[in-house]
Amino acid sequence: MRTRIPPLENPYVLVVTDGLPEEVWLEYRRKGVGGSDAAAVLGVSPFGTARDIYYDKLKIVSYEDPNENWVEKEMGHLLEDLVAQIFHVRTGYPIYKIKKMFYHPDYPFMIADIDYFTILPNGETAILEIKTTKEEALDLWWKGDEEIVPVNYEIQGRHYMTVMDVDHVFFCCFYGKNEYGIVIRHITRDECYEEELILLEANFWQEHVMKKIPPPYVEDGELVIKSVKEHYGPADITAPAIELSTLNISGAMRYLELQAQKALLNEEVKRIDNEMKLLQGRIVDEMGTSCTALCNHDGMDYTITYNPVYKKSINKDNLFKLQMQYPEIYEQFVSQTESRRFYVKKTPKKAA
Repeated sequence: MRTRIPPLENPYVLVVTDGLPEEVWLEYRRKGVGGSDAAAVLGVSPFGTARDIYYDKLKIVSYEDPNENWVEKEMGHLLEDLVAQIFHVRTGYPIYKIKKMFYHPDYPFMIADIDYFTILPNGETAILEIKTTKEEALDLWWKGDEEIVPVNYEIQGRHYMTVMDVDHVFFCCFYGKNEYGIVIRHITRDECYEEELILLEANFWQEHVMKKIPPPYVEDGELVIKSVKEHYGPADITAPAIELSTLNISGAMRYLELQAQKALLNEEVKRIDNEMKLLQGRIVDEMGTSCTALCNHDGMDYTITYNPVYKKSINKDNLFKLQMQYPEIYEQFVSQTESRRFYVKKTPKKAA
């Protein structure tokens, strides 16, 4: 067991971040695994893959959190100090910043850029992480009636506790329009969790980043496809066909099996969907032009609504007319996007 290091009296500082230009700050972040990288490195981030972090560290493809557009990102920065102040008012705990990037004394590839620190009533130092979210995303902070921390944020907090040798992390997530529109969560240190975290981050850094060997894709399929697209960029229709590796030959065979299973399930879904639409048609036939129907069954009241939704759009014919009659305006406002269709075709091998 190493000697406990007072995190504020003798911190291990990688760089002072006060006044540091963003591009320089990003370069320092590439010197290790940060708290916001940790969940992706472990393969459980809802926003990115370990391969995305790998590409970013080696400056192959820059990684930006795909969950945030530039407005959300800027709003998060603008609200950070306000949310921290709300935490102070609600808890009475003093808060303060240390504008430095820290690193772990034994595992220097583990780095931390902390939002805020706070002081507990017993004098202990704790970390305060500031988050902002939409009200409809609040379910992520609950599991039934139990208060929880979303897994990607929990990993971030535990990474920071490991680096800073601190026993407490608070999360203050703002979602409302006043000081009551927040959730506050608290987690404490877990040394067994930290040991596993250190091993996994060390493997990522030493076996992949340092050796320049990409980590395997193990995450959600949509994240993997997005990562691949961001890495390779647009399709090249002139590129020659490639020979699949043995591993991906097995993957193609499995894909065909799953495709057949999906087709059978789709038939059942189609049957159920058709029956539901038939029932809907009979009900709305009785409703006529009315938007609401009421009924009572087995002591329960039911309300059925069939409300109109209005939206303006331009149909295909009018879009073509716009292109023909006002090509300059058409080109100004119409953009082209790329999508690619994945297809596995099975044909008998030709005789030699």
